[in-house]
Amino acid sequence: MISTDILDSFIRNYGYWALLVGTFLEGETILMLGGLSAQLGHLDLSLVMVVAFIGSFSGDQFYFIVGRLKGAELLTKHQRLRARVSKVHCYLERYHDLIMLAFRFVYGIRIMTPFVLGMNPRIRTGRFFVFNAIGAAIWSVVVAGGGYLFGHALELVLSDIKHYEQVIMIGMAVLGLGLWLFHKYRSRKNNHCERNNP
Repeated sequence: MISTDILDSFIRNYGYWALLVGTFLEGETILMLGGLSAQLGHLDLSLVMVVAFIGSFSGDQFYFIVGRLKGAELLTKHQRLRARVSKVHCYLERYHDLIMLAFRFVYGIRIMTPFVLGMNPRIRTGRFFVFNAIGAAIWSVVVAGGGYLFGHALELVLSDIKHYEQVIMIGMAVLGLGLWLFHKYRSRKNNHCERNNP
């Protein structure tokens, strides 16, 4: 196992950068780990939230712009995207503005939602900008705070949480990866069924 000192040094040196990249892409698991790392004393919770906000906001703004400029072209080239786009359209028709605030909390549609919103000419760029900022702020505080509270709860149960921190962090990372792989498997299975049952 990696020594605690090496792990501590790695997180302090690269933790915020990893958090920025992870939240730009999707990042629930890495943000939970960021909150946990703050509770363990490796990172600052306020900075974790700020970095997560920047990554989440800029990532979703980027996907929105891609949808606005290249959405129709990408759908023509990549047939698989159509089923996922249809799923997001269903959410939008049902929940309207709420989905712009809460899509980060719905696993599997984080990247597709701003992409689809960008394709919709009725959604103005300025309007999405405001909702995106509010949603990113809420998500960053809630998920990072959840990781921090999870670490606090473990500290109450375990007498020496520092002794178990490697196992806890690896366990959370493996769980996050497992959920991601399961979602990918379900998506591929559903796409296969749709192709066989038009």
